[in-house]
Amino acid sequence: MALLKPEAVEYIAVHCSATQPKAEIDAKAIDRMHRLLGWSKIGYHFVIKRDGTVEKGRELNEVGAHVLNYNSKSIGICLAGGVNDKLKAENNFTDDQFHALALLLQEMQAKFPKAVIQGHRDFPNVAKDCPCFDVRQWMSETGVFVK
Repeated sequence: MALLKPEAVEYIAVHCSATQPKAEIDAKAIDRMHRLLGWSKIGYHFVIKRDGTVEKGRELNEVGAHVLNYNSKSIGICLAGGVNDKLKAENNFTDDQFHALALLLQEMQAKFPKAVIQGHRDFPNVAKDCPCFDVRQWMSETGVFVK
């Protein structure tokens, strides 16, 4: 497995699992899904469950599998949820998830101070709504961070 050098981290990418709120999704379930796709393991470094529990995915020193062409320079965080019962993109994350996300982003920014925080959809050539909300706007509105 390729190693991710701390000095190489340029981005912290926020994702969603694209699952309905009623689905019980955690790091173990995402790991199974990613292995069925032929991956070696879960692609994200962290998963935030509906109750705000933060679970570890890949080790921080492992290159992730979450943003094409940016994995070797990014940390991936996945929020459980993100679609409605018709599988359409929807910001349906809980207050607990947003609180956990804010704390985790603060921790990651302390470890990787040069990293830009953004949603998966904000990377070039990404045609997805993921994570189904504007991460930069959320950070600005909530005062989490503004770089």
